[in-house]
Amino acid sequence: MEKSIILDERKNYHKSIVENQILNLSPNGIASNADSSNAPSVVIAKIVAEKLNAKVGAKLKGQTSGNLFEKVTMNFLEKTFPRLQHLRPGNWEILNLGNQSNIKTSDFAQYEHLAYLSEIISQNKLLATTLGNDYIVAPDIVIYRKLYDDAEINFESNFVSDEICQMADLRKKNGGKPILHASISAKWTMRSDRAQNSRTEALNLIRNRKGRLPHIVVVTGEPLPSRLASLALGTGDIDCVYHFALYELIDAVNDYSKHGREDIFEMLNNLIDGKRLKDISDLSLDLCS
Repeated sequence: MEKSIILDERKNYHKSIVENQILNLSPNGIASNADSSNAPSVVIAKIVAEKLNAKVGAKLKGQTSGNLFEKVTMNFLEKTFPRLQHLRPGNWEILNLGNQSNIKTSDFAQYEHLAYLSEIISQNKLLATTLGNDYIVAPDIVIYRKLYDDAEINFESNFVSDEICQMADLRKKNGGKPILHASISAKWTMRSDRAQNSRTEALNLIRNRKGRLPHIVVVTGEPLPSRLASLALGTGDIDCVYHFALYELIDAVNDYSKHGREDIFEMLNNLIDGKRLKDISDLSLDLCS
């Protein structure tokens, strides 16, 4: 197989997932991302885990696996997307926010007005009851573009001066905030409630923006095609769902479908053919669009 940077980083990504025990096998062969009460999930997840050389180990407790999955996914993006400057130049920053972060969508140019709205609502119980407060989202991972000094903008020619471009978001002199380029929801497994949380976050980002819409994607390790479909099917909210090991998942589902479950393989193919499900390796390039 021909070598490539993204291929190498994909291998390192899987290696980190295995080494951090995010993906492992129980003593009786159940993968850590499988639903032990669902037979297809157990079989498919085990095949994928074996393909990625997962070891036997204890399943991580609570939200530990999810938090680690966010960090490992962020590391993969850090090692790939910024290296594509020839396709998408910019002064990029990639952060893993998580639920405990002080950074919210209101810290970016397209959503800074939400901070003012939040302050007003916090002082008015009637407004709080009517509008709620779920419009401020804290994505798992964000990619944002830092602003430019005039010297950088005018590097080759004098494009800007004090008389013009006084409201352009990209110009640091205008006192704005960084520009949100991508909001990435990382879900190690995908139960119905988690899928809907990602969709709700996406709709909030779409409805509440002022300016261009950031990329809105989900990265997951969910092995069951029907659960992937619960989030991936449809358009208008999430750009696309990216699987941490789609090629391995295709092989695993193909093996499983030979035992009379062609419907599962057909569902997975429909998601792929409909451009609703891609591999993690596709994400960095898609972020260049």
